[in-house]
Order: sequence, then structure tokens, then C-alpha cells
Amino acid sequence: MKNGVRMSDIAKELGVSVVTVSNALNDRGGVSDEMRKRIRERASELGYRPSAPRTPKKNTLEVVQQGGNIGIITSERFAGGRGTFYWFLTAGVAKELTRCNLYAVYESVSEQAEQECVLPRIVLERQVRGLIIVGQLSTNYLEHLADMHIPMLFLDFYDKHNDIDAVISDNYYDSYLMTDRLVSLGHTRIGFIGSVTATSSIHDRFLGYIRCLMEHHIEYHPEWTLKDRLSNGFTLTDYDFPEEMPTAFVCNCDETAFRVIGDLQRKGYRVPEDVSVTGYDNYTVSDMCVPAITTVEVDLTEMAHTAVALLLARLDNPQKTAARHVIPGRIIVKQSMARPADI
Repeated sequence: MKNGVRMSDIAKELGVSVVTVSNALNDRGGVSDEMRKRIRERASELGYRPSAPRTPKKNTLEVVQQGGNIGIITSERFAGGRGTFYWFLTAGVAKELTRCNLYAVYESVSEQAEQECVLPRIVLERQVRGLIIVGQLSTNYLEHLADMHIPMLFLDFYDKHNDIDAVISDNYYDSYLMTDRLVSLGHTRIGFIGSVTATSSIHDRFLGYIRCLMEHHIEYHPEWTLKDRLSNGFTLTDYDFPEEMPTAFVCNCDETAFRVIGDLQRKGYRVPEDVSVTGYDNYTVSDMCVPAITTVEVDLTEMAHTAVALLLARLDNPQKTAARHVIPGRIIVKQSMARPADI
């Protein structure tokens, strides 16, 4: 049977609970000898890979002194090239791991592998002591990863796994503040550009934008919320702008803002004289753009540091309560935002 068999698959086959399967495979009580034997035999037949035995508890200093490999996994659609947001974030994690006497082992997940739930070799071959997953992966894929019982951390996203630590930027509040900055300039016709349900970060930035509109009693126009990427995650360069245009767009990231500004200019709009455009991330492209993009600066160094520290704490104490850790950003005002022309 192909790799990726989960405890839930074994439980379904034998008509028992996942907890019973877990107890049987991990030598815990609450399972009869007969059932334990049946579960282990069926797990072997299906090709289930049992979780590695837990390391005896040690303090964080001992974890660091022991060294070892930590995996960094990114979806291919987020990997990008040198100089992208995720490149800087991944490089920051690798640098922090090196400082802690740990080796970073990187692997990207192709679109096909993600769809077919083919796990990375570093996971299947138990090459790493822990995993830092950078950027969003599908829920089904994350379920398969979780079934491998390797300590994990989500970086720059979160999902329904409330037993896995996550480190995110303050997407909701920072987007709220950026939208409020536009309102303070006199904008009441404000759109949002980003595929809202593509990632948890985009969704939270959209919700921050919506909260600001509601707070100021500004009408929300659904036709002013535009997608910025295809279903496979690859970005758009041509946008279907509405006939009746807003005076400002809040974009979910700098790369989208860069593309939006270029498309607006090709279609005869001036930025920011006709349409203001804001971004998020404050990485290289925000300064390359003309005009330079007003954006939210994400503290990548702090995100990387927090991610590694939390994973070390997880290795030290696997029973530690998981939580989401929010790293605040700050608005960097540049040239792409101005008062609306009619004021």
C-alpha cells in the first residue's frame, strides 16, 4: 500500500477509535492483548510507519547541545526565488537554527505531491527531529504530516490543529490599521485585493479590512474584492478591475501591490493620484516599485527566532500546551498612498 497510511485508516478498517489504535501502537494501556495484536498486524499489512519513540525529557540547553537536523518545508507555490518574502523568512529560520547548533534541512512540496499527499523524504526517512512548515499547505496534507508524530510548528499560517504551535504576523490588526490610515486620508471607497480563502494570513488581513469599514460605517462592495492568484496558488498579473473604481486598494502583500500598480498604470490610472495602493511585508519589491509601496513591515527576525525557540521548547516538553504567537508589525509610509482626488 502507498505511503501515508494514517491511524484513522487502521481504525476504520478494524472498527475501533483512533485513540485505541494510538494506544496499541505506542504500548499504552486501555487495549486488550488480542486487539493490540490485531491492530499491529493490520498496521504492518497496510504499511503504516510507526512513530519514533519519544526522546526522554531534557532541558532546552541539552536539546541545543545535542544538535541534529530540523526540517523546513515549504509548498512549491510559496518557495519563489531569491529575494522573496518566503526566501527571507526561510533564510532567517536557517540562520537561527545554525546559531542553536542545529542543521536546517530544506525540502519543497510540489503541487502534485501536495495533492497526492506524498510526504517529503526527510519526513518519511526520519531525517529530522522536528519540522517548521513555512507558508500554507492543504489541510489533508497537514493531516498526513501530523500522523508522522514529528514535533511541528506552523510559520506564517495556522489552521484547525490547535495542538500545533504557530507563529504569525499580526495580520488582522495590521490590516485594520492600514485601512484606517486610508480612511483618515478621506478614502471611503476602498477595495481589497487578495484571494481571501487561499491562506489564513490573507483571510485575516481581509477581516481586518472589513472590521475597519464596519467601524467607520463604510459600505462594503463585494465587486471591489478581487482575487490575486489562481486556485493552484500562482499569481495573476492582469486584474479585472470594476467599471466603477474605488479610490484605494488594500493589497494582501507587496508582490500583489506591485503587480496591481503595474496593471493600473498600463490601463491609464495614476498611482496614487487616481488610486492609492497599499501592501504588506515590506520586502525588496516595495522599494523597487514606482511609486514605492506603503506597506506593513513584518519582523522576520523575530518570527524566525520565536519559531525556533518554540520548536526547541516542544522537543524539550512534547506535552506543552500549544498556542498561536502573534508578532506585531508596523506601517511604513512611502509613496503609493495619498488623499483621494475629490477632496
